[in-house]
Amino acid sequence: MVTTEDIRRVAMSLPRTTEHLIHDRIKFRVGRIVYVALSRDETLMGFAFPREERAALVGSDPDRFLMPIPSDERFNWVRVRPATLDVTELTEIVTDAWRMAVPKRVAAAHLGD
Repeated sequence: MVTTEDIRRVAMSLPRTTEHLIHDRIKFRVGRIVYVALSRDETLMGFAFPREERAALVGSDPDRFLMPIPSDERFNWVRVRPATLDVTELTEIVTDAWRMAVPKRVAAAHLGD
């Protein structure tokens, strides 16, 4: 089970990431692009994810992954229950979400792609 501190540690290790508290919600972003956000009670984590793949992700494990709320459906976004993740899964999810928010050259330089 991961904690908010685990999420923060992974996100803040990625270049250009800043943390913000907006309407009592912790959000991590690159510039103006939010790539990870926690619910107010920190039981759900939204993250950047390709729209065309999210139904398959949610369908693969609906106890862990959830569709975005209706107002967020137009975005590349999906939600997960952090309590169901281990640190390795969290790192992969947050890093992939970050990769969607940064220029390709920044991701390549950091990840060695």
